[in-house]
Amino acid sequence: MAWIYLVVSGVLETVWAAALSQSKGFTRLTPSIVFGVALLLSMGGLSLALRELPVGTAYAVWVGIGAVGTAAYGMVALGEPATTARLLCLLAIVGGVVGLKVLS
Repeated sequence: MAWIYLVVSGVLETVWAAALSQSKGFTRLTPSIVFGVALLLSMGGLSLALRELPVGTAYAVWVGIGAVGTAAYGMVALGEPATTARLLCLLAIVGGVVGLKVLS
């Protein structure tokens, strides 16, 4: 169950990062509310995962999921460049996250 909490929390990190960007410095209400709710749920899920998983592994996986998800959101929804180098770097992060799961 800890891994489920961790993956969902990592996805929620992507949500709060995207909402933070869309809030325009907390000047837009709806994205600001989405940011706050997603942030609380993401941190709450991470804290639940930490009951069973080592902090180094859990935090690295959480950040990795959030980083890759946020970068993918930027490329798909915001038109950020999807260069070969960028995609290879994101693939390296995914490989690291998978490695942490397999070796845990």
